[in-house]
Amino acid sequence: MVAIGQGGHKPCVQAFGADQFDSRDSKERISRGSFFNWWFMTLSAGITLSFLVVVYVQDNISWALGLIGTPCLFMVMALALFLLGRKTYRYPKEDYKEKNALARIGRVFVTAYKNRKLNLADPGLGESLLEDGSSQKCRGWLECLGKALLPGEGGGEPCTRKDVEDAMALVRLIPIWITSVISTIPYAQYSTFFTKQGVTVDRKILPGFEIPPASFQSFIGVSILISVPTYERVFLPLARYITKKPSGITMLQRIGAGMVLSSFNMVVAALVETKRLEIAKEYGLVDRPDATVPMSIWWFVPQYILLGMIDVFSLVGTQEFFYDQVPTELRSIGLALSLSAMGLSSFLSGFLITAINWVTGKDGGDSWFNTNLNRAHVDYFYWLLAAFTAVGFLAFLFFSRLYVYRRVDQVYEQEKSRGEANEAGTRKVIQMSLSQPHAPQLTRDLVLEEPHSKPVPHCSSNHDTSESSSLSVDDKKKSRKELRVDHAASIVR
Repeated sequence: MVAIGQGGHKPCVQAFGADQFDSRDSKERISRGSFFNWWFMTLSAGITLSFLVVVYVQDNISWALGLIGTPCLFMVMALALFLLGRKTYRYPKEDYKEKNALARIGRVFVTAYKNRKLNLADPGLGESLLEDGSSQKCRGWLECLGKALLPGEGGGEPCTRKDVEDAMALVRLIPIWITSVISTIPYAQYSTFFTKQGVTVDRKILPGFEIPPASFQSFIGVSILISVPTYERVFLPLARYITKKPSGITMLQRIGAGMVLSSFNMVVAALVETKRLEIAKEYGLVDRPDATVPMSIWWFVPQYILLGMIDVFSLVGTQEFFYDQVPTELRSIGLALSLSAMGLSSFLSGFLITAINWVTGKDGGDSWFNTNLNRAHVDYFYWLLAAFTAVGFLAFLFFSRLYVYRRVDQVYEQEKSRGEANEAGTRKVIQMSLSQPHAPQLTRDLVLEEPHSKPVPHCSSNHDTSESSSLSVDDKKKSRKELRVDHAASIVR
């Protein structure tokens, strides 16, 4: 039930919060990026606070009250605050009538398959497809989807440019999502192996006070509480100064930085575990799994600090990226995709551990995941994960260089305003003409001129000056009228 509730709540609440910012306003668009950072920080602060409050209530008042009553009370308070602001929220309204988003995008793939034998290069077929601000021309590996814009051989109705752009946007996200899954596999280790390693070492942080190894996970929250303000107030201004971009760095650059930190974190974890094994061997504790290895638990703090930094760069960056790059109606699904990458990586981590345990433990050998951690080789597993994340980063780097950010909303906003702009331009021409000499005559000529009026007679070079000077008054008026019309047409252009 908790998983079902979180699966519906997390993506939707983030999407609704981000929808409060107008993406067409440059300042609000930058603020929307900050929203994801501060939202994640407050979420981490709430999780850290819940550890303290719930554990205190369970230990000192009532276990049932701490497990059920306290979380329920806070949820009711949060719901009440949410409902109080319902009249102040922004509710996005689309300016175009839409069918079901999944249905119209699915129709693109069906239509493209039916038109697979058609050629976009045929005269009159592909000349104007996806032009005027399209995020990507119909070429290369996405050319097949561009064929959905063509009328079918049997007279089938072609898809719209927006439908094709939305389908292309989803296809382009697939490689990024796959590389995100690979780079998130190390994240599953902090609640398993990091904690098991902490059990074997000296956990005294003060005389007479021994910290539970699982409590070190609170350092992730502390790291996030420090990293988010640092990112917003120090890193981003510095990045804007260097790159001259309003966002500082792109969303893909932010995700890539998180992948690099993830690989580096696995290297640090491998080195710390190697040090722990050396100390256990030095003190003859290899076959004494219950003995405490004389190594301070503070050696593990850098791993947890790096996990918080990875969250700020990679996790938050992925959420913002998938929200921004999916079709407008599918933004909550886009956020769900970003969260599903972490869920799938946990399953892959479990599968990887099972496979490695079977391979290294057969024929009586010592498994990498021996129950006696002093004989295990978790450090080898960390090195393997560091290699996986490095390969995933290289693949991500390749696909991100080919990626073109989705701009279809801007294109259709331009198309929507084109008619209004033309009308406003016409009004401006008339206003400008009113400020010039003979304005009433010009306006009257522009409005009342007959479409089939005869052209002004052309004077050839063999006419003498007397003939040219003998032009009628009407002909001179027509010449002046043509000049005024040409002048107005040049202003429109």
